[in-house]
Amino acid sequence: MITNKTFDEIEIGESVSMERTLTKQDIDLFGILSGDMNPTHFSDEYAQMLLERHKLVGHSMWGASLLSSLLGNELPGPGTVYQSQQLEFHGAVEMGDTLTITVRVKDKVPSEGSVIFDCSVTNQRQEKIITGEAKVKAPTHKPTEAGSPYASLEIRPKEAFNKLIDHVKGYEPIPTAVCYPCSEEALKGAMEAAQIGLIDPILVGPQAEIYTLAQKLNLDISSCRLVDANDSIDSAAQAVALCRQGEAEALMKGSLHTDEIMRAVTNRDTGLRTGSRISHVMALDVPTYPKPLFITDAAINIYPTLEDKVDILKNAIQLVQALNISQPKVAILSAVETVTPKITSTLEAAALCKMADRGQIKGAIVDGPLAFDNAISKEAALIKGIDSPVSGEVDMLLVPDLESGNMLFKQLCYLAKADSAGLVLGARVPIMLTSRADSAKGRLASCAVAVAYAHWRRQDPQFKGSVQS
Repeated sequence: MITNKTFDEIEIGESVSMERTLTKQDIDLFGILSGDMNPTHFSDEYAQMLLERHKLVGHSMWGASLLSSLLGNELPGPGTVYQSQQLEFHGAVEMGDTLTITVRVKDKVPSEGSVIFDCSVTNQRQEKIITGEAKVKAPTHKPTEAGSPYASLEIRPKEAFNKLIDHVKGYEPIPTAVCYPCSEEALKGAMEAAQIGLIDPILVGPQAEIYTLAQKLNLDISSCRLVDANDSIDSAAQAVALCRQGEAEALMKGSLHTDEIMRAVTNRDTGLRTGSRISHVMALDVPTYPKPLFITDAAINIYPTLEDKVDILKNAIQLVQALNISQPKVAILSAVETVTPKITSTLEAAALCKMADRGQIKGAIVDGPLAFDNAISKEAALIKGIDSPVSGEVDMLLVPDLESGNMLFKQLCYLAKADSAGLVLGARVPIMLTSRADSAKGRLASCAVAVAYAHWRRQDPQFKGSVQS
């Protein structure tokens, strides 16, 4: 039931607030709807050249529109009519900034039925972005209906990651070695995950640099354990050592290069290798697909053999089972859906399916070879006469090689606007390979996946692992 506050109910001094983080989607949609295609909003190069900003800058009126949203939805709420607005803009909003939007009742004009509000918008560093005043005509009646079906409409609803994060919020936070958190994205991502109770971060890196960055970002890291390191390579070695010694149950990549952290992980003497092959699983929240979609391996194994794919598939099945999908449906992808000797991936797909039939690969319904359309769409499979137990209901896609997998997941991210979260498996602990391009929701989802997997592993002694010599 929607509600509002009528003119008589509104009291001088009362206020409401909300928070909103600027995403690339917000910038794109606001530009399309408003027609403001200023390149500083869409090009890093222009933002740096014209505004000396390191990130894309949001439209100023996007921030102003959030004031309208708060007035129309919250206070006074439905029935509110704008009369006037005066605003001053004090600073730019960069992509990834979290704004706090507040409206406070300043005065009431009984003869007009109007309410005057002080308006303010600040960022996560408590810097003023917008200040001003709004005058609105307040509603005089309460709503009598449940409200429009559009009240909760989203242009592209993405709920899979929200549900995943909510699922693990009741879990005990896992101690996590955060390796070289020396950028805004890396440190904020770790602290956001800690704030909602996903991880207990151990910050590994140059101590002075981390303290300085935390102070700049207004982040309280006083409760975190800090392990001092000289540089990114030393950070990787020390973070891996914490995991090897059992002091951390997960490893999170910070602002160092992926190859630096993976070199420490795969070191035969001091790393985190086990008897299983190390592989990567990408979890995607695709707006046009009804459930989470997992892709493996699009990041670690370049040209995996059939034997490699067995390990890759087993790793991914274990992860998906940890997320309460007891028997995931897996499509082994190729360019075609028929076994063709000239296309090696079709032969390997057929072999993997037979291994699943014979119990060599357990815990999943496996079918292939399947082309991408036949895996995702039941209709496409029926048109081609393919009777598959996974078509249209697939949970996981096993790709032929890294090149095809990497292209597939990036196409889904940039053309289908999917959110992504990734995890490296097969080591002693799960490894979160977050990147600067990941959305805030994607970074939290990576943590949530790691938390679920770490707790699942606690139930099975086989995952204590042994170092591969």
